[in-house]
Amino acid sequence: MAEPIRWGILATGNVAAAYVEDLALLDDCEVTAVASRSLARAQAFAQRYDIKHAFDSVEDLAADEEVDVVYIATPHSHHFAPTVTCLEAGKHVLCEKAFALNTQQAQAMFDVARQQKRFLMEAMWMRCNPAIREMRRAVNDGVIGEVQAVHATFSINGTFSPEHRLRNPRLAGGALLDMGVYPITLAHLLLGKPEYVQATALLSPERVDKYTAVTMRYRRALAQLSCSFTGGPDSSATIVGSAGRIEIKSPFFRPNGYTLVRDGMPPRQIESPYVGHGYVHQAMEVHRMLRNNQLSSTLVPPSATLEVMKIMDDVRMQIGVEYPGEIPWRYRLLPLAHAVWKYEAGQSEAL
Repeated sequence: MAEPIRWGILATGNVAAAYVEDLALLDDCEVTAVASRSLARAQAFAQRYDIKHAFDSVEDLAADEEVDVVYIATPHSHHFAPTVTCLEAGKHVLCEKAFALNTQQAQAMFDVARQQKRFLMEAMWMRCNPAIREMRRAVNDGVIGEVQAVHATFSINGTFSPEHRLRNPRLAGGALLDMGVYPITLAHLLLGKPEYVQATALLSPERVDKYTAVTMRYRRALAQLSCSFTGGPDSSATIVGSAGRIEIKSPFFRPNGYTLVRDGMPPRQIESPYVGHGYVHQAMEVHRMLRNNQLSSTLVPPSATLEVMKIMDDVRMQIGVEYPGEIPWRYRLLPLAHAVWKYEAGQSEAL
């Protein structure tokens, strides 16, 4: 049996807990360390999941010789610096989505991974989901003819204080990076890079987007997408083709199957269940790549992460959402060499 792949976990929230529970379903890995800003939370998490080491800093986690790969489950406002820290310490990294604040940060992260010869992947679990993979294969095989439109929405409803991560600009708040990344990724998965993007939004008093609508135009297709943290909850999707359509019930980003509706035929249910909480499939992809000495994933390639990030940059520029520390949009067209950024002691200026 191969040596186990040893995981370190950065953050102790619900997503980190679900991921660790899914890792327990695999027999070729072990979780050896966890880190949080609070040592007490890290120790409680370690005790809950029988994890050997608990730390109160990403630097200590990155220095642990018993860790091969780090799962970064912090808010997306805090992805850049920890990812760089872990890569430069020689760790492979699986980083949650949204992968970064913007394209420049994301590109810098992949550049560091390439320089350090370490694996780096966005934790876009939807791309690894069995039903999504089967659906994409069927679409590519022409089961609904030529794709003409993708409709997808991800909306939740709740009462969020101004300090909540969804409303707080310092935590890269707003619906787009938190939820909109899913419908945009679905459209990109099926149609690729759009010819142009048009967006509009309703902003909160904190100047983050609470409801965003996006249209992505392709030569022969449209994607109409939305995301929000106001109004009724929904996370469904429909892919329309010239000879039928595919319907994915909520939540479309973690389905157990889909409905195929072809012209003149009764609807057909296609089942392809996920395992555990659904995170296990992206963990299997990380393991597959590491076992084969690959530094990037074929299911979640860096090019896809960067192109989706660029789409979200375009959307934010149109709706007027910027985060503290970012280079203002009016300067983004300057060459990257003109953008000054620093990385010191785990702190970073947002690119």
